[in-house]
Amino acid sequence: MEAAAAMEAGRKLAARHPHGRSRTAHNMSSSSLRKKSDAALVRKVPVAPLRPVLANLQEVFLGTKLAVLFPAVPLAIAAQCFRFDQVWVFALSLLGLIPLAERVSFLTEQIALYTGPTVGGLLNATCGNATELIIAMFALVKGKIEVVKCSLLGSVLSNLLLVLGTSLFCGGVVNLGADQPYDRKQSDVSTGLLFLGVLCQSAPLLLRYAVAAGEHSVATAAASLDLSRACSFVMLASYVAYLFFQLKTHRQLFEPQEVDGGEGDAGDEEEPALGFASALFWLVLMTVVISVLSEYVVGTIEPTSQSWGLSVSFISIILLPIVGNAAEHAGAIIFALKNKLDITLGVALGSATQISMFVVPLSVLVAWIMGIQMDLDFKLLETGSLFIAVLVTAFTLQDGTSHYLKGVLLLLCYIVIGACFYVARQPAGQANSNGALLDVPTGSMSIKMSPEQNNIEDSKQCT
Repeated sequence: MEAAAAMEAGRKLAARHPHGRSRTAHNMSSSSLRKKSDAALVRKVPVAPLRPVLANLQEVFLGTKLAVLFPAVPLAIAAQCFRFDQVWVFALSLLGLIPLAERVSFLTEQIALYTGPTVGGLLNATCGNATELIIAMFALVKGKIEVVKCSLLGSVLSNLLLVLGTSLFCGGVVNLGADQPYDRKQSDVSTGLLFLGVLCQSAPLLLRYAVAAGEHSVATAAASLDLSRACSFVMLASYVAYLFFQLKTHRQLFEPQEVDGGEGDAGDEEEPALGFASALFWLVLMTVVISVLSEYVVGTIEPTSQSWGLSVSFISIILLPIVGNAAEHAGAIIFALKNKLDITLGVALGSATQISMFVVPLSVLVAWIMGIQMDLDFKLLETGSLFIAVLVTAFTLQDGTSHYLKGVLLLLCYIVIGACFYVARQPAGQANSNGALLDVPTGSMSIKMSPEQNNIEDSKQCT
C-alpha cells in the first residue's frame, strides 16, 4: 500500500535527516486547518486495489477543514462554461481558490519531507504565494497592469495590517493574563527587507515627480522603466540573500519554538501522508486548477467592479488578498490564540516579504520579457500606504512583546487605508495601462501624454 510505503519512507528520512522535521511557519500555519483522515470507510471497500487510490483521494480532498469549499471549484467552471453572470464566476472562483491554496501548502510540505529542509524551504519560497503569482501572471498576459500592481500591493498590506493585526488582537484578548513574547530577530530581518522594497518601489515615483517639478531633465518613460528593472534585480538579489540567511546560516532564527504538545499542533505530522510521486502529481494538478480559476478571476474582475459599484483597485487591493489568503490567515490567528506568536509573525511577515521582494520584481522582469512596459511606479496613494504600513508594523514589533492594543492599531490603519481606496474612483476606461491620451495636471501646466508614456504613468490618476 502507498500509505504504508510513505510511512516507511518517512522513518528512513527522519533517520537520514535529523533536521527534517523542522518546518516553516507558513506550513505550520496551514497545518492548523488540517484534520486526520478516517481510514475506516476505506478499509470497508471490498475491492482491495481501490483502497490505496481512495485513501489517496481522501487525504487530498478531505484532509482539510476547508473541504466544504471544494464544490465551488466545479461550480465556477460550470458557471463559466454555461455563461452564467460574471459576478457568479468571480465569486465562485475566489471561494474555490481558498482550499486550493491550502492544499498547495500541504503538498509542498509533503514533498519537502522527501527532499530535506533546504529544498523544502526553497519550495515554500516559490510556492508559498502561488495564488498571487499565478493571478499576477494571467493579469500580465491580459495587459491588466493595474490589477497586477494592486493585487500584489494588497497582499502585502493585508499580511502586515489585517492578518497581523487580527492575530495580535485575538491573541491578546485570549491571553490577557499572560505575556506574549516573540523573537525580535526574525521580525527585524523581515521589516528591513520590506523597507528596502519600499525604497525600490518609491524610486520611480520620486523620479517622476522630480522631473515634473523641473528639478531634472530625463526621458521619463525610458528612465522609469530602466530604473524599475534595475531595482527589480536588486530586490531579487536581496531575496536570494534572505533565503541563504534563512535556510543556511541563521536557520535557528526562523524555526518556530515550543510547538510540541497540544491537539492539532503542527508537530504531529512527522511522517508523510502521501508518496512522493502522488504529492508531485497532485501539486501539478492543483496548480493547473488554480491557474484556471485565476484566469476566471482576472477576466471577470471588471464586470464585477461595475456590478458591485466598487473600483477595480479596491477589489484588487482589499477583496482579492482577503479571500485568496484566507487559509494561511486563519492559521496565523489560530497560533496567536495558542500564544505562539513566532509562528504568526513567520506567516504574516514571511508572506509579505515574499510578495514584496520576490513576486513584485519577478512580475516586472517577466513583463519585460513579454514586451510589456510594467514598472515599479505604484503611484502616490499606493506607495504612501505601503510605506506607512511597513513603518507602523516595524514600530509595533520593536519591543518583543505583544498585547491586544497593538492589534487594534494595525487593524485601524488597515481600515483607514481601505477607506482611501474605497472612495477613490478611476476614470472610466482606465483599468488597463494601454488607454488613450490622458491629461495630467502638473502645477499650472497640463501635459498631454501618449499611450506609450501612459504605460509608464499607469494611466491611473485618481479623481
